[in-house]
Amino acid sequence: MNIFEYFKKKGIDTLDSSFYSKIDMWDSWYRSNVKRFHQYRVYHGASRYERCRRKSLSMAKKLCEDISDLLLNEKVKITIEDQATDAFVKAVLEAANFTVRGSEYQERKAACGTVAYVPYLTGMELDEDGRVISADVKLDYVVAKNIFPTAWENSRITEVIFVFEKTYKRKKYAQLQHHKLEPRKGANGEDLGLQYVIENSVVLCSSGSGRELTPEEWNEIPHFEGLAARVETGSDQPQFVIDKLNIANNVDEDDSSPMGISLFANSVDTLAKLDLEYDSYANEFTLGRKRIFVAPEMLTDVNGSQVFDPDDSVFYQLPEDYFKDTREAMHEVNMALRVSEHEQAINNDLNLLSFKCGFGTQYYRFERGSVVTATQVISESSDMYRTICKHEIILENALKELIRCIIRLGQTANVPDLTPDTDITIDFDDSIIEDKQTERQEDRQDVAMGVMSPAEYRAKWYGETVEVAASKIPDQSGGILM
Repeated sequence: MNIFEYFKKKGIDTLDSSFYSKIDMWDSWYRSNVKRFHQYRVYHGASRYERCRRKSLSMAKKLCEDISDLLLNEKVKITIEDQATDAFVKAVLEAANFTVRGSEYQERKAACGTVAYVPYLTGMELDEDGRVISADVKLDYVVAKNIFPTAWENSRITEVIFVFEKTYKRKKYAQLQHHKLEPRKGANGEDLGLQYVIENSVVLCSSGSGRELTPEEWNEIPHFEGLAARVETGSDQPQFVIDKLNIANNVDEDDSSPMGISLFANSVDTLAKLDLEYDSYANEFTLGRKRIFVAPEMLTDVNGSQVFDPDDSVFYQLPEDYFKDTREAMHEVNMALRVSEHEQAINNDLNLLSFKCGFGTQYYRFERGSVVTATQVISESSDMYRTICKHEIILENALKELIRCIIRLGQTANVPDLTPDTDITIDFDDSIIEDKQTERQEDRQDVAMGVMSPAEYRAKWYGETVEVAASKIPDQSGGILM
């Protein structure tokens, strides 16, 4: 199925297909499987070619892993002031395996530039008038290649189509979920402003634009059973969250493009050079291994039995007259290995790659045939610190939008005691930037001196608001201050 032919047939406008070709290219570098680069042919003369696989350092994957670990890891704390709301949101995120999947999708965001989080209601129980009595809140994750903006403003996506691919009985299907704004009318036709409407369609992935199924047809497929063709949310707030890297998109010809770009989008040439150098480094040991050329009469004894192991790759038989001038029976060849030259070239390009991707220099180094990562504490003036803080701006907003969206859906599902306007705090892990033990000891001294209150200390180190922290500070009699 060609998704762009489908969009053209339906009269839907989105980004040009050339941008999604870039996403495919970034994804191939992330997987170290780039066409016509990691697979290549070597000419051996007389029209004979040998198919080869180029070895890779997989630095694109390594870059994405490292930025993901720096942005969203187990030390990041999400604090919601209202306790009932906090418990509900944390339960939804836990059911969605957000601790694991959230970090994984930070990595995929770095690889292809953009990801999306789409909360939704499932298992709904309705009353006679079609109002929701109860429901469960779930969460879907979407990668860049399946995100198709249809409207945006100031690089912010306001309407979008998400594609969810499914397979049933060896046939591939695509669910297209279109989030768009439409006028909302009251019972008497009065204008109530705008609301988000979600329209679903299911397409059988065949040649061309595919074949669109009717709701009756898709309800017979377990993956889409109960899927509504249209859902009116009644809210002008989106039921999706777009998350991307805080890097200007210089790849798409449209300067206002709302999609992000890969962390290594402008470093592909460096990645290619690194893999060329690493492949040459590996081949150096293959081509430079010790060889011993042997005259034919040395391979067997007087009884015709083999003297050397036939599976030993060190020994090579040469023609009988090869040694007639030197009168040697055996000739040893030891090729000189250019190890230091290769390692220096790889380290030079690792420094360039880490610098171009915002990690600064000396973050990666090549030692003893593998890449190691610097683990020292970095300063607040370093390139890495500024890079992390820049990406955290968008990530913090994305996480807060996701939480607000989950709360709104919880209210729709009639979950009791939710507070939609409660304070949300995202405390990112900065242990790589600061010596946390030293800082904590300094804060304890400030508390002892009276320049920091115990409530301020607890709020900072336990991820609580000052009000909650103050309520948990024990008084002198051993009770709890209320």
